[in-house]
Amino acid sequence: MQKKNILFLAVVVPVVLLDQLSKAWIIAILKLHDGFAVIDGFFNIVHVRNPGAAFGFLASASPLFRSLFLLAVTVAAILLILHYLRRTAIHDRSLVVSLALILSGALGNLIDRVRFGEVVDFLDVYIGAHHWPAFNVADSAITVGAILLAMLLLRRRNERKDE
Repeated sequence: MQKKNILFLAVVVPVVLLDQLSKAWIIAILKLHDGFAVIDGFFNIVHVRNPGAAFGFLASASPLFRSLFLLAVTVAAILLILHYLRRTAIHDRSLVVSLALILSGALGNLIDRVRFGEVVDFLDVYIGAHHWPAFNVADSAITVGAILLAMLLLRRRNERKDE
């Protein structure tokens, strides 16, 4: 097995496990829409469900369309990442990690969509009455992976300009 595949799996497996175990814990300890403060005025653990995508995107669309669209987009993203990883000689470990984070987040939320028809969210960050939309480990992995990927692409673009 190639080093990039070992690194990829070393990121994907623990992130998906952490995502699914944390969601199972939330479902076990909290009823839907219940929660508790971790840091008053800043951070709560809650149990909410998101039938849409990021920031509630498509939450008001018809359930059949929303489900099919989000499943198709997620599966396509996972397949594209796997295809890219398989076909490309990648020597930058940061690129492998960023793709693994994005894929693991997509996979974690895909598991929820298949199991529940929606995604379990539980991390609630806020200041006063201003709340960031609740999110989960999978969402965090996608965000960190996307930021890392954007930074890598910007660095490569700047390196090419300098040549």
